[in-house]
Amino acid sequence: MIAFVPTAVFFLWFCWGVRQDRRQFRNAVLLGLTVLCLSFALLTQVDRLPGDLAVLVYSLVFFVPALAVVLLGGFLIGNGLTMVRKEGRRPANLLSGLAGVGIFAVLALVVSADYLGGSHAYQSFLMAVVLVTGYVSFLFLCFLAYAFLYGRIRVRGDVDFVVVLGSGLIGGERVPPLLASRLRSGLAVQRKQADRGAEPPVLLVSGGQGPDEKLPEAEAMGRWLVAEGADPALVRQEARSRTTTENLRFSRRMMEEADDHYVCVVVTNNFHAFRAAMTARREGVRGQVIGSPTAAYFWPSATIREFVAVFWENRVVNGVLCGLLVALAVVVGMRW
Repeated sequence: MIAFVPTAVFFLWFCWGVRQDRRQFRNAVLLGLTVLCLSFALLTQVDRLPGDLAVLVYSLVFFVPALAVVLLGGFLIGNGLTMVRKEGRRPANLLSGLAGVGIFAVLALVVSADYLGGSHAYQSFLMAVVLVTGYVSFLFLCFLAYAFLYGRIRVRGDVDFVVVLGSGLIGGERVPPLLASRLRSGLAVQRKQADRGAEPPVLLVSGGQGPDEKLPEAEAMGRWLVAEGADPALVRQEARSRTTTENLRFSRRMMEEADDHYVCVVVTNNFHAFRAAMTARREGVRGQVIGSPTAAYFWPSATIREFVAVFWENRVVNGVLCGLLVALAVVVGMRW
C-alpha cells in the first residue's frame, strides 16, 4: 500500500488547497498529480489483481489515453474547420485546428522514430519534443479538468454585487450573443437572490469603450439589462476598464466604496471562468466566478486560448521547466 501514499498526499493537499481558495491554478496541478500518482500506483499492483481487473487497469492507463489522444486530434481539426467557417480566419479561431494538427505531428514523429533511426542529435530532438509536449499536455489536462470542476460552483448565501464582465460590442453599440449570455446569467442570479428573500444584489456591469466602439460596453450592458426588466436603481456601471484585470480591479474599488464587507459573484462565459477566477484572486476580489453558456463549437478554441494565456502568465516557471526537460533530453539522447 506504500505505492498509494503519494496519491493520498497529493489528494489531501488538493483538498486543503480547494478549502483555502478554489481560485488557484495550483489546485489544478495537484489534481493532475493525484491522478498521475494513482495510475502509477495501480500499475504496481497489477500482478496482484485477477486477470480481468489487470486488463482493465492496463486499458485505463495505456489504451484509453492513447485512443483519446487520436480522437481528440481528429475532433480538434474538425472543430478548427467549423471555427473558420463560422467565425473567420483570425489567428484565435485557428487554435483548435492547429492543436489537432500538432497532436498528429507529434504522433507521427514518435511512430516513425524506429524506422528513421537517426543520430544522437535526432534522438535528443525527438525526446525533447516528447517531454515538452507531455509537460504542456499534462498542464492543459489539469487546467481542463479543474476548470470543469470549478464551473460546477453554485451561488450560495447572500451576495451584495453581481459583476458582469464585458466582451465587446457588435457594430460598436449592440450587445452580442456572447455578452448577452453573461448578462442573462447575471440577471438570473439577482432574481434568484430576490426569490429566496434576500435583498437583491446590485448588477455591476464592467467594460470601457474600445477604439472601434461608439459607447462604453458598460453603458450598452446597462441598457440591455433595463430592457430585460432589471431595476435601473440596481444597475451600476464601471466604464473605464479595457482588460479583465482592469474589469476586476476597478469593480473591486467601486464595491469597496459602497461596502467594505461586500460579497460578490463575478459572471463571465464558462470557458473564461477559471482564468477570471485566478485574476479575481490576484486582484483581491471577494467572490467566486461563475460561467454562462457558450456555443458548443466555440468552446474548444476559446478554452485553448484561455490555457495559452495562463501558460504565458506563468512563462518564467514554464520556460525554466521546459528548458530543464530539453537539457535532460540532450543528455539522455547523447548517451542513448
